[in-house]
Amino acid sequence: MALFRISRLADPAPLARGDGMYLRPAQSFDYPAWTALREASRDFLTPWEPSWPTDDLTRAAFRRRLKRQADEIARDEAYSFLIFEDGSDNLLGGITIGGVRRGVAQAATLGYWIGAPYARRGHMTRAVAAAVGFGFSSLRLHRIEAACIPDNIASIRVLERNGFQKEGFARAYLRINGAWRDHLLFALLESDARAHLSGRRGVA
Repeated sequence: MALFRISRLADPAPLARGDGMYLRPAQSFDYPAWTALREASRDFLTPWEPSWPTDDLTRAAFRRRLKRQADEIARDEAYSFLIFEDGSDNLLGGITIGGVRRGVAQAATLGYWIGAPYARRGHMTRAVAAAVGFGFSSLRLHRIEAACIPDNIASIRVLERNGFQKEGFARAYLRINGAWRDHLLFALLESDARAHLSGRRGVA
């Protein structure tokens, strides 16, 4: 039995709030906004993501995505969120705390994407901060890991701004856009996050 088991989180209400945004699991009514943003961002996202299935943007594929999301939450394996702007409720992107490992690890892996119209505006930096807060408080994680392609400078900056530390280099780590790509490995400990937050509060 896993240690520190938490209660299941299936409520569609917002599960995490950040600076000017909120994160919640996708719902069936999100399909039009989700597919429109993904299609509009295809060229922007292609260099950084696994190859999209041919039916990836169909309603049937979205329904399968929702079922997998619910199953993963129920099994405490992964927590996938869409990112929405407060006030406008515009969909900005998505973020996932996945590969949850309980027992002596209490760790997970962070992944995220931002829609092309909202890139380089600080949205993902704030979304990662909200997700990290959720991971350490609600999920009671000890460690959150992330990996990014070395030339994805924007992603590296997002992680560093949130206190993640570079820990290593993994050759041919993930198959991205049809090719095995090297990745930089980052991690954030719960104690790092507290220190990072305290440091930011201390800045005048």
